Amino acid sequence: MPRRASEPYEPTEQQKALFPEVSGNAINGLGETEFRRPKPVYWREPETLAHGDLQLYFRSLSTKIPELLERYKDPVRNPYEPAPIAADHEDRSPKDWSHRVKDFALKNEGDLVGIARFSQDWVFDDSAVDDDWIIVIGVAMDYDRIAQSPPSANNPTSAVEVMDQYNRVARAAKLLSNWIRKQGFDATPRPGPMAGALNLIPPALACGFGELGKHGSIINRQLGSCFRLGGVTTKMPLTADAPDTFGADDFCRSCRLCADACPPKAIFEEKQWVRGVQKWYVNFDKCIPYFNDTHGCAICLAAAPGAGQASRPNWPKR
Repeated sequence: MPRRASEPYEPTEQQKALFPEVSGNAINGLGETEFRRPKPVYWREPETLAHGDLQLYFRSLSTKIPELLERYKDPVRNPYEPAPIAADHEDRSPKDWSHRVKDFALKNEGDLVGIARFSQDWVFDDSAVDDDWIIVIGVAMDYDRIAQSPPSANNPTSAVEVMDQYNRVARAAKLLSNWIRKQGFDATPRPGPMAGALNLIPPALACGFGELGKHGSIINRQLGSCFRLGGVTTKMPLTADAPDTFGADDFCRSCRLCADACPPKAIFEEKQWVRGVQKWYVNFDKCIPYFNDTHGCAICLAAAPGAGQASRPNWPKR
């Protein structure tokens, strides 16, 4: 199981001084009963964010750790070089194209793959996407490495694992995007960890990756919450997968594993209204200082049911 802080967490005065007047929860839409598109709150160019100084603080700590700095320098984080779009494409059915897309993704670093019809609801309010479909890719994280959370300068193992898998899903998304372009259709990769135009969790839920857990991340039947997301948007004709509901949401109502494991006590016990939807939500203003000081935390991902074989509920098979 993940390491826990021995005492309740209190943000440092240095971090407290970096917080803007606006709450990150307000930017995220906590308490709002009317729908609106999401606003960027983190993982953008710092100068564009109210919480940009906090993001710079996180980066300044992480880049002092050689293993993490090495991952930041991975070439996959360089600007994407799109392949030319082929002038013609084969006459195949949407079902056939979907099969070929999934086969390529799973043979090129993906562990999960699903397809959803694209929705503008998932686009951040400062961005625009003109595509018909999104292909979501998931890559598994190693539980034994994630279970060493929270990372520290002396043991950054779990943070290294997170960055390795973010880099892997970025490669997978770029490979798939270029493969689609070579088939004669426009396509754009949407990798993490820097937030691009999209919030990737809603399309991942829509295409069958699992259910949202109390800790604000997806719980998948096979991988628990130990996976990372990337995506590709395209106009290639495809077919949509169905959401997967298997009882994780009901389980979370009575389970306290992630909430009890969270040092800053950022995980709400009940669902909250967030931009017109009642859902599980993590208190941004409580979470982010601990996340920063521990180079990415990840305690809740390791603590959540399904993360490791020993804690996995008997989810029904799909």
